[in-house]
Amino acid sequence: MVENENDGQIADNDAGDVDGNGCCGATGDSGNDLDCAAEVLEEDKPGEADATDEHRPPKKTKCSIDETCSVLVNDEGCKENEPETCIENIVEDNDKCLKLHPREKKLIDFREKLYLAPLTTVGNLPFRQVCKVLGADVTCGEMAMCTNLLQGQASEWALLRRHSSEDLFGVQICGAYPDTVARTVELIEQNCTVDFIDINMGCPIDIVVNKDIGNWGATAVTIHGRTRQQRYSKLADWEYIYQCARAAPSSLQVLGNGDVFSYLDWNSHKADCPELSTCMIARGALIKPWIFTEIKEQRHWDISSGERLDILKDYVRFGLQHWGSDSKGVETTRHFLLEWLSYTCRYIPVGLLDVIPQRINWRPPSYFGRDDLETLMASDSAADWIRISEMLLGKVPSGFTFAPKHKSNAYDRAENG
Repeated sequence: MVENENDGQIADNDAGDVDGNGCCGATGDSGNDLDCAAEVLEEDKPGEADATDEHRPPKKTKCSIDETCSVLVNDEGCKENEPETCIENIVEDNDKCLKLHPREKKLIDFREKLYLAPLTTVGNLPFRQVCKVLGADVTCGEMAMCTNLLQGQASEWALLRRHSSEDLFGVQICGAYPDTVARTVELIEQNCTVDFIDINMGCPIDIVVNKDIGNWGATAVTIHGRTRQQRYSKLADWEYIYQCARAAPSSLQVLGNGDVFSYLDWNSHKADCPELSTCMIARGALIKPWIFTEIKEQRHWDISSGERLDILKDYVRFGLQHWGSDSKGVETTRHFLLEWLSYTCRYIPVGLLDVIPQRINWRPPSYFGRDDLETLMASDSAADWIRISEMLLGKVPSGFTFAPKHKSNAYDRAENG
C-alpha cells in the first residue's frame, strides 16, 4: 500500500508481502527491496529536472502490519514484530471497547427518596408537577411502548417529555423483544434527557422470570408484590417484597410498591425491612397527592375542600401550559382532569374517619362532607366530576360525556347523569 500525499488517497500496488519474520517487503520495477518501516524514494536529481519544478515531498510505503503492534529491530536492520506484545495490545484494546460510557456509570441512590410511580394516563406531566410541588423526590414518565417509539409516533414520544422541576426523572418503556428494547434505549439516550430508564418487566412468561438481572447492569428493581391475576383485588404481599430485598446483592437496590397510603405505611415498611431501599407510591398519589407532604412531615393532613380545590387549580394551570390554552388544549386538560377525579373521589377526609388512617382498599358508602364542595368531591358520579371541571375550565361542549378509562377505580356507578 502506497499513500499518495498529494490527494490523500491510498493505492494498492499489489507488490507488498510479509515474510516469516513479520517484515514487510515491496518489489518495484527496479527490483530493489523497500524497507518495512518506510523508505524514502529517491527524487529526480535537480539537474535533470526543470529549475522551476518544486521538490515533491518524499513518499513512503506503509507497513501492512497493524500499527498497534510493537516492532523490534534485528541485527540486519529489519524490523520484526514481537507477537506477544501485539496480542497483549489487541486484548487491551478490546477491553477498552467494553468499558462503560461515563453516563452508563451513573448510579442513582433511591434510598429514602419519595418515588412517584409511573402511572399510565393519569401520570402525565402536569400531574407530576403537582406531585413535585407536594414533595415527591423522584418522578417517572408514563409507560411507553417500544414499537410505537421506534415507529416515530409523536404521541408516544410525548410521554417522555420532562418538566424543568423534575430534578430526578426517568422514563418507563416496555417491549417484547430484547433488540427492540435495546434500540429504543439508544434512541432515548440520543434524543432525551433522562436520569434513568425503567424497563417494565412485570411479565410472568418463562423467558423473563427467574433471571438475576442485577448481573446485567441493573441499578434497581421494583417489586410490586402482587400477581397478574390478582391485580388490585387483594393487598400487596409485602412479606414477599421483604424476602426479595434481603436476598438481593448489596449492589442491587430493591424498591417495594403496593398500597402505600399514609406515612404510617411508609414507616412500617422501612422499619420491617431495613434492606428495602425505598417505597414507590402509585395509586396512593392518585387518590391523595399530598401523601408526599404527609410522609415528609410525618402527620395526617386533614386537608380542607378549599385546599384540595387549590391543588386542582394548580393542575389545570399546568395542563393549559402543557397542552395549550386553545379549545383543544382546554378539552385535553379537562379529559385528564376527569380521569384523575375518578380516583380522588375515593379520599375520605381525616376529620370524618372513626379509624385513622384510611386504608387504600376501603370502599366507603356515600356520605355528606363538612361542606357542599367536600360532598361534591366525594361523589362517584361522572356527572359530578364534570361539574367540578366546569368550575375550573368552563362549560363542557354540547353532548359531552365521559367514562373513566381505568377500571381500577372500582366504582361501577360512574355513569353520566
